[in-house]
Amino acid sequence: MKKKILFICGSINQTSMMYKISKQLPEYDQYFTPYYADGFLKMLLKAGLVEYTVLGGKFRKNTEKFLSEHNLKMDYEGKQNDYDYVFTCSDLYIQKNIKKKKIVLVQEGMTDPEKLNYYIVRYLGLPRYLGATSLTGLSHAYDLFCVASEGYKDFFVKKGCNPDKIVVTGIPNFDNCKESLNNNFPHKNYVLVCTSDARETISYENRKKTILDAVKIADGRPMIFKLHPNEKVERATEEINKYAPGALVFDSGNTNEMIANCDVLITRYSTVVYVGLALGKECYSYFDINMLKRLTPMQNGGNSHRNIADAFRKRIVQEEHGDFVPDYAGDYETAGTM
Repeated sequence: MKKKILFICGSINQTSMMYKISKQLPEYDQYFTPYYADGFLKMLLKAGLVEYTVLGGKFRKNTEKFLSEHNLKMDYEGKQNDYDYVFTCSDLYIQKNIKKKKIVLVQEGMTDPEKLNYYIVRYLGLPRYLGATSLTGLSHAYDLFCVASEGYKDFFVKKGCNPDKIVVTGIPNFDNCKESLNNNFPHKNYVLVCTSDARETISYENRKKTILDAVKIADGRPMIFKLHPNEKVERATEEINKYAPGALVFDSGNTNEMIANCDVLITRYSTVVYVGLALGKECYSYFDINMLKRLTPMQNGGNSHRNIADAFRKRIVQEEHGDFVPDYAGDYETAGTM
């Protein structure tokens, strides 16, 4: 009988990552689930209070659509089977039914900056999700953590992650950026602004300032705004038309192809800046650009999903058979709860 793997999805980026990895593990019986939670978070979801997160709203609908279109077996909340292994892109919340399983954590992209909530959660032992993705990797509940680059390995180790659990594999969707250069997007030589969903996720953003700063950088050059998939389109479009008249606005489309054709890329805290850096674009971010260059995901021709599958076989499957013995020595303090 084949052993079973549960792939926990979330955003389309996370879901497509899980799908690509699954294609490299045909020897396993595979099931997929939209992101889910237990207890208090599940109560909030039922009350409609966390629809802006990967637990509900557009995220869940898009994930379910993706799984259906690709004819993947869905087991919502992983209740149908007793799974041997779990793959996930987030350890901010460890679901009760996977806590005793072998877990592979895959870095989904850029992590949030370490703001006040990061330190409050870390030192008061509050639920990790309150610190957003700045707490990624600090559950220590996983057996393997696949990361984007050597720079990110150093980054997570400095936060307190166990280096012996981290493998640099690259991450799907950000490992072959040059493929976007061959595209049919009709516009070229413009300043591209990729906006965020900060306001939709109860964070602060001065959108007027964001737009006007971008207009200043553009300095008369053509501008295109690519809206975040989770944004309120009508509101965002009205603001852009007011403060950057004449700019084009897209609420859908291939972001990587838009980046490939631009001269300048402007972001706030978005993983897409790595596409621009990998392609040698002039980039602006709220993060230090030199730091981002060190963190940029490795470009391996789109083979990260294979690397992750191989790392799983070597570091977890072979370990179970006694062929590989990892060095997990050391005291690594779990940050936060859940």
